[in-house]
Amino acid sequence: MSVAEQTLAPGNARVDSSMIRVKNLRLRTFVGLNEEEQQKRQDVVVNITIGYDAMRAATSDSPDHALNYRTITKQVIELVEENRFLLLEKLVHDIIQLIMEHPAADTVQVEVDKPHALRFADSVSLTMSAVRDD
Repeated sequence: MSVAEQTLAPGNARVDSSMIRVKNLRLRTFVGLNEEEQQKRQDVVVNITIGYDAMRAATSDSPDHALNYRTITKQVIELVEENRFLLLEKLVHDIIQLIMEHPAADTVQVEVDKPHALRFADSVSLTMSAVRDD
């Protein structure tokens, strides 16, 4: 039985998956095709969901067994704010690649909203996800 399938309490309860969510991370970056977008930082809102096996951390209560979402978030902030992107696709893809470098991350979903990208819309967003092959 894997750690994720271990029973939490008497009966049939077990944990199938665990997700860490970073919600509404507001950052500023250069993203877009037109000249103004390339010369002026714009707001983006990043939402991240990372799937990982949290049972070891849950049963041990040890930070050594947990996914360090603070470290990952700092890396995402640096990536987004220190680079330039023509396309949302590139921005989202680069965030996914960064997160999947962490061995504990089994799955990741990233959504990036670009507020005010269209005149009559609150935002335009792109969502991508990845699953570890091994």
